[in-house]
Amino acid sequence: MGDISGKCLCEAVQYRICGSLGPIYNCHCSKCRRWHGAAFRTRASFKREQFSWLSGADNLSSYASSDNVTRYFCSTCGSPLISTYKDHPDVLGIALGGLEGDISGRPQAHLFTDSKASWHQITDDLPQHSGWPGTESAVRKTVD
Repeated sequence: MGDISGKCLCEAVQYRICGSLGPIYNCHCSKCRRWHGAAFRTRASFKREQFSWLSGADNLSSYASSDNVTRYFCSTCGSPLISTYKDHPDVLGIALGGLEGDISGRPQAHLFTDSKASWHQITDDLPQHSGWPGTESAVRKTVD
């Protein structure tokens, strides 16, 4: 896969990801829901070395949403951009909503479904996990 580009709503911050994204997930945790104002955040991870800011890096703000995760967003429009992780400093997370063009991957699962919005019903047949895949004793496949 070639380069992937993205930008914030006001277009002040623009970035590029060289190469492919890692696995894509729909995250239903309460922090992602609040950060995006939606039922879930569709997100992927990739290596930090693949990422570069093209413009607007001086327009970034950040918020440490936990001891491990820092979320970066545009200071002007508030668009969510990337997440960094203290326990995995070589990895970045990104919300797919800001990406442009065709992304070849598709979501592989729903994460943190135990804290999903009560008003949202998952209607696809993707696997559902109560946390990160591989960190729970069983994967749940349910139809709400």
